[in-house]
Amino acid sequence: MKRKMKRKNLKSREDISLDNVFLDSSNLPSFDTHQFEGQMEKTISRKPIIFLGLFFLLILFLYTFKIRDLQLNQGEYFLTRGNNNRLEHSIIFSERGIIYDRNGKELVWNSALKEEDQDFYKREYSDYKGLAHILGYVSYPLKDSGGNYFQEEYIGKSGIENFFNEKMNGENGLKIIEKDALSNIKSESFIKSSISGENITLSIDARIQDILYTFISDLSRDVGFKGGVSILMGVENGEILAMVSFPEYDLKTISDGENKEEIEKFLSNENKPFLNRATMGLFTPGSIVKPFLALAALNEEIIGPYKSILSTGSIFIPNPYYPELKTVFKDWKAHGWTDMREAIAVSSDVYFYAIGGGYEDQTGLGINRINEYVKLFGFSEETGIEAFIEERGVIPNPKWKAEVFDGEDWLIGNTYHTAIGQYGFQITPLQAIRAVTAIANEGKLFRPTILIVETKNNDYKKINIKEEYFEIIKQGMRQAVTEGTALGLNLPFLEISAKTGTAERGINNEKVNSWVIGFYPSDKPKYTFVAMMEEGPSENQLGGLYIMRQLFEWMNVNTPEYL
Repeated sequence: MKRKMKRKNLKSREDISLDNVFLDSSNLPSFDTHQFEGQMEKTISRKPIIFLGLFFLLILFLYTFKIRDLQLNQGEYFLTRGNNNRLEHSIIFSERGIIYDRNGKELVWNSALKEEDQDFYKREYSDYKGLAHILGYVSYPLKDSGGNYFQEEYIGKSGIENFFNEKMNGENGLKIIEKDALSNIKSESFIKSSISGENITLSIDARIQDILYTFISDLSRDVGFKGGVSILMGVENGEILAMVSFPEYDLKTISDGENKEEIEKFLSNENKPFLNRATMGLFTPGSIVKPFLALAALNEEIIGPYKSILSTGSIFIPNPYYPELKTVFKDWKAHGWTDMREAIAVSSDVYFYAIGGGYEDQTGLGINRINEYVKLFGFSEETGIEAFIEERGVIPNPKWKAEVFDGEDWLIGNTYHTAIGQYGFQITPLQAIRAVTAIANEGKLFRPTILIVETKNNDYKKINIKEEYFEIIKQGMRQAVTEGTALGLNLPFLEISAKTGTAERGINNEKVNSWVIGFYPSDKPKYTFVAMMEEGPSENQLGGLYIMRQLFEWMNVNTPEYL
């Protein structure tokens, strides 16, 4: 039975036609031809396999060659570089030197390193006022955007900070910091320790500096002065005991440089707080030049100390362009007959017109000799003080006038005005105190110094004028205090000798510079002084003399050692 069925099946298979094997449209399955369904597979040829194998062999060869080069040829270089990636060099900033006043009071010192990102010390300043122009400000070390220092030291920008910059900076140190992959510090190693900068001790007394600034500031505010300056100087050594310029700027604000709004206020202030009026301010001196012209007249023997000249309030000379008219040169008041001491004491303009330019029977010095003698006392030259920029000033003369006024000739009236410290005359307050010091010590023109003089100071030029002539001038300046224009300094506890000056300013002389110079004690001078209040109203009666009176009254209580 089974055999019959097997033969039947074989027979049925033999009956299948070849055409029935292939598909046609009627029995075609739904293949996705885009996915290559229903297509016959083909074997990959040998060429791609050989090409791919060669490609990987080339990569393996290049990789092996590079590893060999890195390990054998450049291994030492990358080892060092890898170590440096873990070891960082760090600057150890030195402590900048401290600045003290003559009594050991700290004026500038260094802050503690409190902030995490603060590598260097910031400068800290005392509360004493009036020190900005003396001390000056600094620029701190600076970083680039990558955190690396491109300025590794402090840079003093002005004053003592600038002049003694290298001395106060010291030397920075260096250390190596080892960090792990997470930048955690593992160890620190010092290569070089930092060396602190040297300290500086100044000759100024911060207490006097502070109170002087307060007096000048208050008077400027109350009266309307543009600014002011005052200096005290040792007669026998040139030491500066105080040197105040008002207004001033805030040292910390400028050094930090962060408060842009406050800095802009200083920059735009029309009263110029960055101007050190003591050394860079040029001011018309007025009558404070008269003692120097009197010395010149005595030394040139054009007048004796006892000869009197009459002041009726003015003098008249023919007008050079209209002879029938007279040119009037006024005195500030009629003084009557005055000799040299009285003329200094009451500040007679007529007397100094006569000995300066000549009048009637009185021979004058003339503009050339006036120039010669005021230069002898240091006007129109730098004083040589350390640490400060100085202006030289102007002494009017024919050459100067021709240059400034387009070739105009010099006239006798120009000599008269120069003789009383007007016209184009301009000086610095430091020149003024240096010159009056030479009167007080009878001919020693010192180079002023802001530092304490340890031994006798021989840094001076000797002015070759007889001591007896200096004595006459000193007597006239004492008389100015006892009965003349400086009567406000006639104090019961101190004998002072002085000379005042009022220099007219503005187109209509509506402003004045108010000066006073002098020395004390009168018999044996110890210190000289100058005070100048800049461009106040002409009707005002308070000025430089008022500043010095307040100071001497304060010193009598608080610093009597200087009186």
